[in-house]
Amino acid sequence: MPQPTKLLKAELRAIDFGQGDLVTDLAEPAPLVVQFNPETLKLAFANQSAGGNQAGGGATQHVAQGSTKLDFDLWFDVTVPQPNGDTVNDVRKLTKKVVDLMQPRENPRGVPPGVRFLWGTFLFEGMMDSVNETLELFSEDGRPLRAGVSVSLSQQKIQFLLPEQTPPAQGGGAAPGTVPQQQARQGDSVQSMAAREGRPDAWQGIAAANGIENPRRLAPGTVVNTRI
Repeated sequence: MPQPTKLLKAELRAIDFGQGDLVTDLAEPAPLVVQFNPETLKLAFANQSAGGNQAGGGATQHVAQGSTKLDFDLWFDVTVPQPNGDTVNDVRKLTKKVVDLMQPRENPRGVPPGVRFLWGTFLFEGMMDSVNETLELFSEDGRPLRAGVSVSLSQQKIQFLLPEQTPPAQGGGAAPGTVPQQQARQGDSVQSMAAREGRPDAWQGIAAANGIENPRRLAPGTVVNTRI
C-alpha cells in the first residue's frame, strides 16, 4: 500500500547578518517548524522617496534604498497531536517560540536576530518587525488552546527570489514546489550551505546529488537542494 506523501512544513530560523552578504545560522533560539503551513504569503516592495508634494518644489527624489516586506499568518492548536508527541496544555507555550525570535541577543550589539523563513523553494531573510497573536478556544479553567499569529518580516533592500524548480526524478520523487532549495550567496561553498542547514558533514553527498563538480566555489544564485 503506497504511503501518503509527507507534507513539507515551513520553518523559521534565527540568523545573524554579518559583513556584506555573510549570513550565519544561530543555535539559539532553536529553529521552529510550523504546526500548520500558512495559507498565503504576502510580499510588498517599496522605494523610499521625498519631495515632489509641494507647489514649486523639487521633483521627487529617491533618498534611500528600498525595502521588501513579508507578511503571513500561522496557526497553533494544542487540541491536536503534537509532531514531537509532547502534551501541551496552553497554546502560548508554542507561540512563545515565535516571539523569542524578536528578543535581543546577549552580545555587544544587543540587537534581535535576523529570521529566515524557508518553505520549499520560498526563502526570505529579514528582521521580525511585529507579531500579533489572537487567542481562541479557551478551556474550562481559562487556558487558551488555539492561537493565530500574524508575523511581519522586512529587509532593507528590494529582493525578489525565484529559484528554479527541480523536476522530479523518473518514476517518482518530490512534487514540484516541495523540494527545499537554497540559492548560493557570494563566496558560498557546498560546505557553508550544508552548515546553514545544520548538516555540515553532508556536503559531499549534497554536491554529488546536485552534480556539482567544484563544491568549494559556487556561482552566486546557483540553486542547490540541500536536504538530500
